[in-house]
Amino acid sequence: MPVVNHDVLRGLIEKLLLGAGALPEEAPIIARHSVGANLAGHDSHGVIMIPTYIDRVDKGDIVPGAPWEIKQETATSTVVDGNWGWGYAVSERATKYTIEKAKKSQVAATTIVQQSHIGRVAAYPLMCAREGMIAIMTADSGRGPKAVAPFGGREPRLGTNPICIAVPSAHGDAMVVDMATSAVAAGKVNLAKAKDVAIPEGWIVDGEGNPTTDPHQFGKGGVLLPLGGPEGHKGYSLAVMVEILSALLPGLGFGVSPTGRHNDGCFLACFNVEAFRPLETFKQEVAEFADYLKDTKPAVGFEEVLYPGEVELRNEADRRANGVPIDDTTWGKLKALGEKYGFGDAFNI
Repeated sequence: MPVVNHDVLRGLIEKLLLGAGALPEEAPIIARHSVGANLAGHDSHGVIMIPTYIDRVDKGDIVPGAPWEIKQETATSTVVDGNWGWGYAVSERATKYTIEKAKKSQVAATTIVQQSHIGRVAAYPLMCAREGMIAIMTADSGRGPKAVAPFGGREPRLGTNPICIAVPSAHGDAMVVDMATSAVAAGKVNLAKAKDVAIPEGWIVDGEGNPTTDPHQFGKGGVLLPLGGPEGHKGYSLAVMVEILSALLPGLGFGVSPTGRHNDGCFLACFNVEAFRPLETFKQEVAEFADYLKDTKPAVGFEEVLYPGEVELRNEADRRANGVPIDDTTWGKLKALGEKYGFGDAFNI
């Protein structure tokens, strides 16, 4: 398993994207977000996705250079149409636009339609938190293929429907929760496939509705379960609300379209902390709250209590210093693409 310097990895991914047709202003954004997910330890949303993205460009599902279009707006709301552009570029621009509105009006919300996969959802609320905002973002795959069964079911009817909330803090960028409303993100099952390792029971059921630890059953009739195990009705209910915010409100609809084209619908809301309390006072209190939580005596089997987002901060510090591990299957696919575009030797690390 190669371990790659994050700057080197970002440069290689950028070259692959340029080879696939991404514009010079798009490729650095996509590469930064993809490698950023790996740095945070979310390998399932990192460079493992690059071959899929390039395949979608070849099929015409992702349109490099697609126009970024505002369909309607008010002083505090925006409806963005990405026209099937790169999700990373579309959502980053929409987030910046929303931040500027929230600075003027104290609150702002945006929906986004017709864009490709946006990767790690936390990347966008974290942008808001760095500007003194509390942000909530939800995402849905629109009318693309579904992977999650409703509570009590064994057929896919929902996406993994992630939700993220980021809050400015004096500890690092923010206190942040970024979670799928399914038992696990689909990418983590796909990562287990790539590594050919078993998954925990409770993540998926096979096509007959039986619990399984075989990740290869996913895609062969197996489906993800909602978050919560025996209390899965809670995760299921969250997933339904995320779908309403991210699919119905933007106008994507629900269910699966005949084309199966991936379409990340999003809802983003930003709240300017200064409209409620002095920002620095609030950030310090959030940090003190984190310390209060960490001061809890650990339960049996745990070494310490962590605050939300702390694992990712530690992962990033470690991987920036020591390199990003990439599984052999993914590295082989990236190298094959490098050979296709004439620089395969760059992957001999």
